[in-house]
Amino acid sequence: MLVVPDPKVVRRLLTRYASLRIALAAGEGREGTRELEDVSYTLCITMGTRNVHEAIAAADTLLVARVRRSGLPAPDSEDGLSAVPSGRSVPVDGSCITR
Repeated sequence: MLVVPDPKVVRRLLTRYASLRIALAAGEGREGTRELEDVSYTLCITMGTRNVHEAIAAADTLLVARVRRSGLPAPDSEDGLSAVPSGRSVPVDGSCITR
């Protein structure tokens, strides 16, 4: 049986991931590196992938499919961020951190 993640959870993870990436790119919150690693790992586990880039792509596919099934126009997210942040992830190779 395939377990499909809750789209609201996926959206929150993507939003947090994007927010942390933006803060780190702007030189803010260096302590956020560890949190970004945690969010990246959680996103990978949630989406069943081994790579954060794959997790983001899978999350985007899930969210787009949900909107298409609903037949409604895509709503703006609660936070105003797009579903797929761009750029490299932490760690640099995009792999999920394993503990």
